[in-house]
Amino acid sequence: MKKEDFLNKLRQNTHFQYDMPKEEIKGIEYEDTFEQFVRMTETVGGHVINDVRKDADLNELVRRAYPDAKVFCSNLKEITLEGLKGGNDSTALELRNPDTVAEANDLNGTDVAIVQGTVGVAENGCIWIPQTMKEKALLFISEYLVIVLNRKNIVNNMHDAYDRIGMDDRYNFGTFISGPSKTADIEQALVIGAQAARGVTVVLVDE
Repeated sequence: MKKEDFLNKLRQNTHFQYDMPKEEIKGIEYEDTFEQFVRMTETVGGHVINDVRKDADLNELVRRAYPDAKVFCSNLKEITLEGLKGGNDSTALELRNPDTVAEANDLNGTDVAIVQGTVGVAENGCIWIPQTMKEKALLFISEYLVIVLNRKNIVNNMHDAYDRIGMDDRYNFGTFISGPSKTADIEQALVIGAQAARGVTVVLVDE
């Protein structure tokens, strides 16, 4: 029997229909949403750089967090090759742009990706990252991920987050990321960086 035939038989033999009950779902709330978000981010293996001013040099923060990195990737206007070099022209660094590479595979070998998050969730340390770049592989192919997030955009729970998340009209995709990629499916041994970044740093920007 085909699926549609089966569904039609169900419809024909449904004599009474009932509306779904209205349930008010109240998500968990925290006395200090910001502190809870920081705590959960660190619990899931992430690193937090806190109290960053809006006019701070993001290039310097990234350099200090990953001093050995050579290949960076970002389309944020604040990230520049000159800024990452810090005035040292002899430094052999590379800055890739996910909007201008020919294909996703060109991002392979990226040490650090720097992206913008829009909503942070205190409940689980998740950050919503809409696709604002041509190649979304950037979010998963880099060895390390730096997520910039305004602290005013931290909410209590996933219910609040879904009320606020949005897609970029160009790509209509986004994802929640919480800490580095990890799995313990194989022989119950924890593996960090199994499917995506081996490390995640969250830069929390003040107003």
